[in-house]
Amino acid sequence: MKKIDDAECLIDISSSDDEDNNIVHKTKRKESSKPIFAASSFVPLQNPKESEINDDDEPPALSPSDFEPSCSTNNPQPQQAGSSSTLVASENTSVRSANALLENPEGRNHPTFYLRSRSAAINTAALKDDVYESLDYDVCDNVLFKEEQKRTDNARFNIKKDILRWIIFIQIGVVTALIACVIDIPIEELSAVKYTFLKDSVDNNVAVNLNPNGNLVIPYLYWILMSIIPVILGAALVTYVEPITAGSGMPQVKSYLNGVKIPRIVRIKTLAVKAVGVVTAVVGGLVGGKEGPMAHAGAVVAAGISQGKSTTFVKDFRVFRAFRDDHEKRDFVLGGAAAGVAAAFGSPIGGMLFSLEEAASFWNQNLIWRTLVASIISSFTLNIVLSAYHGLHNFTFTGLFNLGKFEQPLKFEYFELPIFMLFGVTGGLLGAMWNSYNTHINRFRARFVKFKFARIIEAALVAIIGVTLACIMIFFINDCRPLGNDPTDYPVQLFCEDNEYNAMAALWFQTPEATVRSLFHDPPGSHKILTLTVFTLVYFFLACITFGLNVSLGIFIPTGLVGAAWGRLVAMIIFYIFPEATFLNPGKYALIGAAANLGGVLRMTISLSVILMETTGAETSFFFPLIVTLISAKWVGDYFTEGIYDIQIKMSCVPVLPWELLPKYKGHKASQLMSSPVICIKKIDSAKYIYKILRRCKHNGFPVVEDVEGNNRENGRVCGIVLRSQLIVILLNALYEEKKRFWEKEISIETFRNVYPRYPSIDSVRLPNEKQNYTVNLEIFMNPSPVRVSECDSASKIFKKFRALGLRHMIVINRENRVVGIITRKDFLYK
Repeated sequence: MKKIDDAECLIDISSSDDEDNNIVHKTKRKESSKPIFAASSFVPLQNPKESEINDDDEPPALSPSDFEPSCSTNNPQPQQAGSSSTLVASENTSVRSANALLENPEGRNHPTFYLRSRSAAINTAALKDDVYESLDYDVCDNVLFKEEQKRTDNARFNIKKDILRWIIFIQIGVVTALIACVIDIPIEELSAVKYTFLKDSVDNNVAVNLNPNGNLVIPYLYWILMSIIPVILGAALVTYVEPITAGSGMPQVKSYLNGVKIPRIVRIKTLAVKAVGVVTAVVGGLVGGKEGPMAHAGAVVAAGISQGKSTTFVKDFRVFRAFRDDHEKRDFVLGGAAAGVAAAFGSPIGGMLFSLEEAASFWNQNLIWRTLVASIISSFTLNIVLSAYHGLHNFTFTGLFNLGKFEQPLKFEYFELPIFMLFGVTGGLLGAMWNSYNTHINRFRARFVKFKFARIIEAALVAIIGVTLACIMIFFINDCRPLGNDPTDYPVQLFCEDNEYNAMAALWFQTPEATVRSLFHDPPGSHKILTLTVFTLVYFFLACITFGLNVSLGIFIPTGLVGAAWGRLVAMIIFYIFPEATFLNPGKYALIGAAANLGGVLRMTISLSVILMETTGAETSFFFPLIVTLISAKWVGDYFTEGIYDIQIKMSCVPVLPWELLPKYKGHKASQLMSSPVICIKKIDSAKYIYKILRRCKHNGFPVVEDVEGNNRENGRVCGIVLRSQLIVILLNALYEEKKRFWEKEISIETFRNVYPRYPSIDSVRLPNEKQNYTVNLEIFMNPSPVRVSECDSASKIFKKFRALGLRHMIVINRENRVVGIITRKDFLYK
């Protein structure tokens, strides 16, 4: 896509209140042409004094923040031809529109505006409906909130609220663990039925003396049928019922915790589809695991429990009302994600570290303790339930991803550290290559696989490819091993002698988690070098084409499995060359290979090392080799690509704030980042004006001003900020100044919390003619202490403030405290 940094858009606004009737034309201006106004401005062509917005005038329909791109220039999204969201007309049409305006400037009944693009490339599909909005992590410290604080400003209430927080975190841990059990038990039972049937089918159809008419095509067809049926079911649920459940869910959770509102991410229906989708995908034999989606499931559980109501079932339990805001909900979602990871891996400390290292953007000491408690409760509950289900008296099912304990302590020699570092370098290279290939495949999907039924067919096709490749490997690689040497659950004899089984079939006739466990604990000599070589290459390919399908699957298991396979393979090759190398424990190097590959793909270090140690029972002394391997993998991988979660976030065009300001903005000032002029509201303003600006624009924050000269609101002195959701609630409840005597004693902060989080839209508001002259006094509703910065402040300084406080809006003022612009998170990304 051609960059259009200096492109200007010519906007023609119709008189209708409906946004769909707005006619938008865009024309490219020559870079050498003299600009009418300053860059990044949005100013009427007429004389500013003549174009002032009066109460009876039409408010400005669009402004720069309406055209905030939803994607960076590195990942431009293709625009469908003929789409209703296509707002960019042809060049000739735009030029004619511009010429007509210049020739007859008086022939238009409505103001025309110039808009300078805020980004290097605009996703035109996002102009009609900007999908992603920011969350309000900054508490609205208005009069109603302060009154509630005064009423509850006592030690008893604070202790009660703190106890409720702990109760919620404990509930999150218990419920998340139970959901993990509901997911795990069907997978284990259905997989056992599937592989038992396939094993019997293969044994009964091998052409031997007892069965000369055997035909191995029959078990092949059975395998395909038993794979595509659950895969199609799961893909259909994801595609038609809840598309947000596709993938592992970690990029979405990470974006949510960063401050971006991802539509439908924490709904009950999302959780139900996620659970069923994971079961069907894993049972269908797709290359993926159930562990990754558990973080998403835990986040949904946390969001639901902490609010004390269900908007899906329209049921309010009238509990936990004090936690109904984005700031409180964020902390609970973080604890839920940690509880999900702890249940998946049986790693409480690893779950807490995973949430802090990979997901969280904000945390404090108290939150760490609560998150750890939720993780411990989750892991312990799952251990009890699964151990009881399997009839065990000792607690051995610590998590869904149970890698088993090593029989002998894992020891290492210091001369092995360079080998571990080389493993890390290899994992970083392979991870970067995998991330790159997967990204290109997903871009191909986004471009060509657009229809819903095509996504379902694609998932079924990938399942067929996986079954076909597995059958080819099992048929042609005759790796026979004696029975009893390794604990395989479904030994397939095939062409082997009596009391022997096919080692290649053993790798495929079980769940991916069981395969990883086999590679860790199978004794030396359990596989041929050729077997693991082909298996590694095929599984690497399958994992690459599977991650990104419209199914609910995680990436942790296939990545770890590929790493364990090539780690064990390298140990076998070195032992074949140097038979006297007694330190080459294949299980140990399988673990190092898994860590290297996971580090290369996910770019995790501390949390991943703790998770691997807790899931395998490795000694604390082995932490050093793991962390050396992971750091080496991360450093090498970061040189080429980002982690897979960050790549997926960018491909989804989610405006996630990085930890540091982008280098291209360093040295800039606030005046170079801000959007201006700003649509403002007077402290006491007309209901008609407020209604019309809500209809005309999609902004979610409006500076409240006073000391306004006439109706020139954009130059008023800042006295607060009011949110779009607040204004809609005010209009819906008819909280007009003229009727204050009727609602003054009944209004409270609960009026706004009761409609959280699904605030009504402006379409649900009707403003009768008799109420258009009413006024709204925002003094008790607005936040009187918005974060303000000077137009001369450096971009680095304001970015640190913006990110640390979790802001949604930052007002830019001059020395007289008058509004000169506003900054949102997208200004730090797409300016």
